[in-house]
Amino acid sequence: MMITKNKIAKIKKLHQKKFRDETGCFIVEGTKSVLEVLESELVIKDFLATENWKNRFLTPKKQLQKVEIVSEKELERISTLQTPQEVLIIVEKPRFTISELDNNLPILALDDIRDPGNLGTIIRTADWFGFSQIVCSLRTVEYTNPKAIQASMGSFIRAKIIYADLTEICTQMKGKRKIFGSFLSGTSSNKAKFSSNDMIIIGNESTGISPSLSSLIDESLYIAAAKSSKAESLNAAIATAILLYQFQLSQN
Repeated sequence: MMITKNKIAKIKKLHQKKFRDETGCFIVEGTKSVLEVLESELVIKDFLATENWKNRFLTPKKQLQKVEIVSEKELERISTLQTPQEVLIIVEKPRFTISELDNNLPILALDDIRDPGNLGTIIRTADWFGFSQIVCSLRTVEYTNPKAIQASMGSFIRAKIIYADLTEICTQMKGKRKIFGSFLSGTSSNKAKFSSNDMIIIGNESTGISPSLSSLIDESLYIAAAKSSKAESLNAAIATAILLYQFQLSQN
């Protein structure tokens, strides 16, 4: 049975932020991410796959979810990818609140990250280094953007990702956990004295951390460059990886 025009239109609308916000749903594509969603507690609203994919990857144990069989051509019409990967699911966005954050665990805070590929890579990096709590400013690109989901390679599943007013959050947390910020000057990041529940803030790709947040930061960190370097700054995702690695080293 062919996928209906109505369903095609409904799924294609989810390519746009407006409709993801309205429905509270987003698209996940690719075998790795889809199989990880199946193992998680996330709610799947629609499951579309080719017959070949279903036969290869869905064991009887995993076939609790109703799968709608589609052709590769039909997937091309609804996919966000240039080369569709034989499977696409619609997932309900989980809702987390600040009150659900664990006071004993560190927080990665993202201030106005605009590039979805960067955001997805940062989420994947945070997962690698054990940061499961991510607080994003209200102007940070949504992590349910298809490019962010793809770049995260399934790591979004294991993170509590919350969007909130970062200035307000940092004001509330002042004195309860140390707040570090990534800058071009300050304390060299390899000399920072981290504690297990610190907050690390990464700023916008071009303008860095906003002035309203800067005044709330306990310690500014910079990543030392080679003396011969002529680069102005690091990519936000790369800077995140270095800081989280150094945090992990300090905990070991």
